[in-house]
Amino acid sequence: MRAATLYLSQILEWADAYHKRTGQWPNLYSGKIWGKKDDTWRRVDSALRLGLRGLPGGSSLARLLAEQRGVRNSTCLPRLTLKQILKWADDLHARTGTWPKETSGTIPGGDGETWFAVDRALRAGVRGFPGGSSLPQVLDRHRGVRNIQKLPRLTVKRILAWADAHRRRTGAWPMSHSGRVLDGDGETWSGINTALQAGRRGFPGGSSLARVLARHRGVRNPKDPPDLTERQILLWARQYRRRHRLWPTRNSGPVDGVPGETWAMVDRALRKRQRGLRWGSSLFRLLKKHFNISKRQVLAAESQ
Repeated sequence: MRAATLYLSQILEWADAYHKRTGQWPNLYSGKIWGKKDDTWRRVDSALRLGLRGLPGGSSLARLLAEQRGVRNSTCLPRLTLKQILKWADDLHARTGTWPKETSGTIPGGDGETWFAVDRALRAGVRGFPGGSSLPQVLDRHRGVRNIQKLPRLTVKRILAWADAHRRRTGAWPMSHSGRVLDGDGETWSGINTALQAGRRGFPGGSSLARVLARHRGVRNPKDPPDLTERQILLWARQYRRRHRLWPTRNSGPVDGVPGETWAMVDRALRKRQRGLRWGSSLFRLLKKHFNISKRQVLAAESQ
């Protein structure tokens, strides 16, 4: 049986009914047309494209709805301009205090545009753009917004200057979780640490913020404590006895005058042959060997 003739007014009537029922406009994947046993939206689209069933051809369901109902046609999007994109970006910044990213979703007042689609058009060179750009590059160039995809090179000298300023203001050296760099133009200590570790932004990699501060400012790195010697440990032990009239044990807390060092850490290094110590021992065994202390003296020290 020959398919019935189609009319544009009829297709639009079916589309209006579909939109009223579902809240959406039909597309070629929308299945059967309600109330029409043999017609589907795909067949309607084919007739519009190929000029079948009395239609002139050269159109499509998406184009018809775009022309007659103002429905956004994803296959034939309007041209964009740089001026328009910047206006949308300025509006967002005025409302939220933040600049858009490609993940910022739908653009209010943008007639269905999304920031992802804008970024893709800038990159791919469609919708009136030559390509090779991006939303971050446009905002960097025209609004001075920091582009995390093209960050400036860093130097150890600059990092140390920021670290010195941080210490002057806070009384402590920065760590990777110290947040934003004061007067650092958007830099974060986490980002700096990542650049040092991964070899980015002019660094060879394999370093860290803690290592830089340890090397250039003598800041103790808890993940890489300095080597120990038995002679040094014995000196600390004699100084402890002079101050406290007792020999230190692994439970004696911090080592006096050595920031970040504890007797528990010393004992662990001796037991596990770490931090340059070659022979397996313990704090008690070392003191017994050189000062002939007894277990009773250790128990007396721990009871204080």
